[in-house]
Amino acid sequence: MAQKKSSTTDITLRIAAAMKQMGIDGLPRNYELVYEAYAGSNPDLVRDFIALGKYKTQAALDELGRKYLPHQHEASVLQRSAGAISNEMSNFMDLLSQERSSLNDYGRLIGEASQVIRNAGGLGEGALGSSLEALQRATELRVSHTAEMAEKVAAQSAAMDSIQKEMAEFEAMKFVDPPTKLGNRRAFNKALARVYANPELPMLCGVAIAEVDAERRFTPGQIEALSDHLVTFYGGLIRQSFPASDLAVRFDGLRFGFLFQTADEGEATRLVDLLRAAFQTVALRDPRTGRNLGNLTLSTGLCMSDRAESALDLTSACERALAEAKAAGGDQTVVYGRGDEVPAGKEWMLYRAS
Repeated sequence: MAQKKSSTTDITLRIAAAMKQMGIDGLPRNYELVYEAYAGSNPDLVRDFIALGKYKTQAALDELGRKYLPHQHEASVLQRSAGAISNEMSNFMDLLSQERSSLNDYGRLIGEASQVIRNAGGLGEGALGSSLEALQRATELRVSHTAEMAEKVAAQSAAMDSIQKEMAEFEAMKFVDPPTKLGNRRAFNKALARVYANPELPMLCGVAIAEVDAERRFTPGQIEALSDHLVTFYGGLIRQSFPASDLAVRFDGLRFGFLFQTADEGEATRLVDLLRAAFQTVALRDPRTGRNLGNLTLSTGLCMSDRAESALDLTSACERALAEAKAAGGDQTVVYGRGDEVPAGKEWMLYRAS
C-alpha cells in the first residue's frame, strides 16, 4: 500500500513539474488534461497536445479540453446552447407576431369586402369588382405568407433539432473512450453508483476488471511500439464480442471493466469465458507488415455485487482478484468470494483457462 501511495505521489509531482516548466496554470482542468496527455491513453490527444508547442496558452488548452475532455466545459456548452435556444424562441415569437398582424389585416379586408357585398344593391359594379379584386389579392398574399411561415417554422424546427443533437452528442462523449468507442471510467463509476443507489438493496450484477496479458507475448519495448494498435484492436474486439445489453469500458492502457446484468455467477463467468475465447481465436497482426503476431490472452478478476458493501469495495475486490490472476501466470479468471460458500482460509475461487 505504501508503495502504491509513493507511486501516486511521484506521478503527481511529475505532472506538477511538467506544468510548471510549460507555464501552465495549476487549474484542475489543466491538470487532468496534462495527466491524460502524459498517460498516453488517447494518441490523438497526445499528438494535438504536442502540436501546441513548448509554451501553451490557456485558450489553446481549453480548446483541446473541449475536444477531448468535454465534461470540463459543460457549463460553456450549456450556456451556448441556452443562448441558441433563446434566439430561436425569440425568432419564433417574432413570427407569431407577424402572423397575428397578417391575420388582422386579412380579417379587416374580409370585413370591408363583406360590407361592400351586403351593400351591393346600392353600389355600382365597379365598386363591387374592385372590392372582390382586393379580396383576391389579399387571399393570394395570405396563401404566400402562410407558405413562407411554414418554411420559417421548418427551418427553426431543424435548428432546434440540431441543438438537441449537439447536446445529446456532448452528453454521450462524456462517457466514451475515443480510441476504442467503449465506455470510459466515468461511465463505469456512474454504473457502479447505480448498483448501490439503495445500499439496503443493491442491484444484483457481476463486475469484472480485466487486463490483456501483453507481457506474456511481447517485451516492454514491443508493447510500447504497438501500444496504439493494441488498444484499438482489442477495444474493437471487445466491442464486437460483448453483449450490447451489458457495459464494457476501457480504463487506461490495456485495462478494461465490465458490468454484467445478471445475478448468476455462472452466467457472468460464462460471458467472461466467451470474451477470452474471442481473444484466443482472433489473431493479432502487425499494423505495418500484416504479419501474424499470434494471440494474446486476458486475465480477469470478477466479483458479484452481493459480495461487496459499496462500489469501492466491489472494485477493490475485482482488483484483488485480477492481481491474483496475474500473479498466477495470467490467462485465467479469478472470482472473488466471501461467505459460507468459500472454503475456510480462502478468498478466491479460481477458474483456469481450458
